[in-house]
Amino acid sequence: MEMRYFKHYSGSLGRDMEFKAYGHSGKPVLFIPCQAGRFYDFENFKMADHWAQWIENGQVTVYACDVIDGETYANQSGDPRWRIQRHEQWYHYIVDELVPYIKHLNGQRTFCDQPIMTFGASMGAMHAANLFFRRPDLFGSVLALSGLYDSEMFFGNYMDDLLYQNTPCRYLENMPSDHPYISMYNQRKMVFCVGQGAWEDELKASTGRLKQVLERKGIHAQVDFWGYDVSHDWSWWYRQVEHYVPGFL
Repeated sequence: MEMRYFKHYSGSLGRDMEFKAYGHSGKPVLFIPCQAGRFYDFENFKMADHWAQWIENGQVTVYACDVIDGETYANQSGDPRWRIQRHEQWYHYIVDELVPYIKHLNGQRTFCDQPIMTFGASMGAMHAANLFFRRPDLFGSVLALSGLYDSEMFFGNYMDDLLYQNTPCRYLENMPSDHPYISMYNQRKMVFCVGQGAWEDELKASTGRLKQVLERKGIHAQVDFWGYDVSHDWSWWYRQVEHYVPGFL
C-alpha cells in the first residue's frame, strides 16, 4: 500500500496541520478520526487494514486528516462561543484548504476531478455528516458510523448561529422544501449506521432523530440500526466498513 505524509500551514487555523494519503488511485475518501484523534489513527487502529483491498487495487485513496476536538467539542470547560468559533475555523480549513489539496493530489493520479467521500466513526461520523450536509457540492457521499447529529452532549442547552449551522438535526429540520441542496442530497449516496449495544444509546437516539428529519424532508438516505450486541467499538466499525464500502464503489 502506497502511503504519503503531508504537513502544511493552515491560514484558517494559524498552525501546521498534518494528513496522510493511503493509496495510488481511485475515489478520494476523507477519513476523519474519532474524538480528539489524529490522522495516524486510520493506521494505528487498523482501519487501514480493512480498507486495504480497495486501496491496493486502485479503487480508493484515503486521506486521513487531523481534528482539533480537544479545543472545540471535547473542551467542555471552555467558553462555548470560542469553542464553536474555533470549530468553524477547522471547518474552513477542511473545505477551503484541505479539499483543494486533496483534489490536486488525486487529480495528479486519476486525471479527473472526483467528488470526495467523507467517512468517520463516533465524533468522526458527526464531522463527516456535517461536512457532507453543508457542502454537497464538494462531497459526493458519506459513510457515518455511530455518529452524533445533535449538540447537547457537548454544548448542553447552549445554541448560537455557528453551533446551529454545525448541527445537522437543527439546520436540516428548518431547510426549506425547495432548497437546492435537497435535490443534491438525493443524487448522492448516504449511509448512517449505529449499533444498539454498549455505549451506543445516545448515538442511537441521535441517529433516530436524524432519520426522522431526513424522512420529513424527503431526503433519501440509508439509516441502519444494527443489533443489540453491536457496541461502540472499532471491531464493529471494521465489520460495517466491509459491509457498506462496496456499495460506494
